[in-house]
Amino acid sequence: MSGDRPSPLVIERILRDRQGIWQQIVAERDLNALTGRMLASSAIALACYGAVLGFFHSPLMAVTSALKLPLLFLVTLAICLPTLYLFNLVFGARLSVRQSLALVMVAITVTSMLAVAFAPISLFFLITANDYGFFKLLNVAILTLSALVGLRFLTSGMQVLNDHGLLAPEAANAKVDEVSAPAPVQAVPAAVPAGATPAAAPAAGQGAEPVAAPAGAAVAESTSNGAVTTAPAPAQVPAQVPTQWPGQPAGASFPPGMLPPGYVAQRPWNNPPVRRGEPTQRPASMTLLYIWILLFGFVGTQLAWTLRPFFGDPGQDFAFFRSIDGNFYAEILRTIANL
Repeated sequence: MSGDRPSPLVIERILRDRQGIWQQIVAERDLNALTGRMLASSAIALACYGAVLGFFHSPLMAVTSALKLPLLFLVTLAICLPTLYLFNLVFGARLSVRQSLALVMVAITVTSMLAVAFAPISLFFLITANDYGFFKLLNVAILTLSALVGLRFLTSGMQVLNDHGLLAPEAANAKVDEVSAPAPVQAVPAAVPAGATPAAAPAAGQGAEPVAAPAGAAVAESTSNGAVTTAPAPAQVPAQVPTQWPGQPAGASFPPGMLPPGYVAQRPWNNPPVRRGEPTQRPASMTLLYIWILLFGFVGTQLAWTLRPFFGDPGQDFAFFRSIDGNFYAEILRTIANL
């Protein structure tokens, strides 16, 4: 399905082509249309699920819950989105407002569509188990599970943006430079065949640097009577490339960038190659994202308590709003205790 093709089933594209959604957000391509479709789909799905919640009390409560449940999510988004955007700006991220809004709308769309998928189950228990406390806890659990799945999509999208350098651009540029920079090269002498005659030693005053032999190789030594003996050379770190080679005239050197004959390039042991895809330190924007998710949850639950009732206690008359007393968490604990 094309990302530019208008469709009310935007959730199908999010679930089937999530990488295409993330790439579209990264490129900021047609974000207004994408966000509008997600907003419309979320509002319709939340209205349908809200109608099921309110139908426990009366048809009038079903209508009001169908209006208030989309309002709950959108007002929570309006309250918390500036915080997410400013968090990213403070720590050097390059997210625009449209990108931030599209990311959060992906999470809300997944949440709302998953909740409306649970609507037949909620309606089944409404008909077969007409218990207010159980029905309330069941739907709170459904909404919580749906929100966790939606927020998981949000973290996945932010991780993709981080991989593209939109959350920590300086770190991403440094990593690319480190990968593209050539590693320093050292040279080690090639192995000398058994029985070969060693190269002539440089004359005194030629300025050639001593070359370290490989560990375990035999080194020729001259004694005072002219005899030649061999002794195992001590293990040494490979020497740097000499500026002169034995037998060259004094002051002669190799052209820049060339190695002497018989030398092979070897990467230093203390400088391993840098590979793409290696784990890097998590940017501060990703850490603050989890803090923002907690903030989003607290604001949403408190706003839900303020906008109640959504279910409607059958022992009370219809009311569009209830008086603000207590809090959401105390009510849930009280309902569990009553069960």
